[in-house]
Amino acid sequence: MALLAAVVEAHSWADCVDWRFNDPKNPGWTDRHGKCFGWARQYPVNSGVRFGDLDSASPNRHYQQNPRDFTACSDRVHGREQGADETRQNPVSKAYGGRFGAMATVKAGDEMCVRWPAKNHAVPDEDDRGVFINMPSEVTATDPNQSQFMKMNIAKLKYKNCNHIKGDSDHTPCGGCFRIPEDRKTGTYVIQWRWELNDDEWYTSCWDLRVEGRAPPPPPVTTTDPVRPPANETGTPAPEEDHKVVPLGGLTSIFAELADWE
Repeated sequence: MALLAAVVEAHSWADCVDWRFNDPKNPGWTDRHGKCFGWARQYPVNSGVRFGDLDSASPNRHYQQNPRDFTACSDRVHGREQGADETRQNPVSKAYGGRFGAMATVKAGDEMCVRWPAKNHAVPDEDDRGVFINMPSEVTATDPNQSQFMKMNIAKLKYKNCNHIKGDSDHTPCGGCFRIPEDRKTGTYVIQWRWELNDDEWYTSCWDLRVEGRAPPPPPVTTTDPVRPPANETGTPAPEEDHKVVPLGGLTSIFAELADWE
């Protein structure tokens, strides 16, 4: 993948889709705060390009949707800014490993964090319209379209949640965390990061996420052991009483003897 210099476009994308803090008590988005364990589809981790500069590469990473079709994930064909190819691969693992970053993994119910570059849009005089995280409730055979993704929102993050670098609002790292719903079953899901800069100006990143579903609760324990009599004061089970059945004939003879005494 050639990475050629181009005119800088100050628009953002998901740089890391599985960011883990070195110290959860001191979270942050700079390289000293954490490390990345998962990336978007076909993300060039070995490009040698500085954080926040992949919008100057060819192909660049930021993808701006075209309001005429709102293609959900960049396909290098649609979009006002086409971005890199983030279409679903067959198999999905083809978009990861080698020159590309690893696929993210998580357990249902756990928290995940995503990092992105500010690209000059985390400054005080700009509105924070937020980042939307969209995820299907079930594993899908194809990527949802944008109308479907909009019904699959699981979180909204603040875009301007950043570790500001003085004098460099372009490369300032930002990010946010969200929780994978507990009801997600084991499988590989598509996730969409979608940022609104202005009215009808949306930027997206897409990735595959391998989810380990929560194990169902064990069935209730049943037993077929007979009911034991309660223990006596010494802790020894009390002996069962020997109930004898008196033959009916014996009772008849007793009644007969009583009748003779009268």
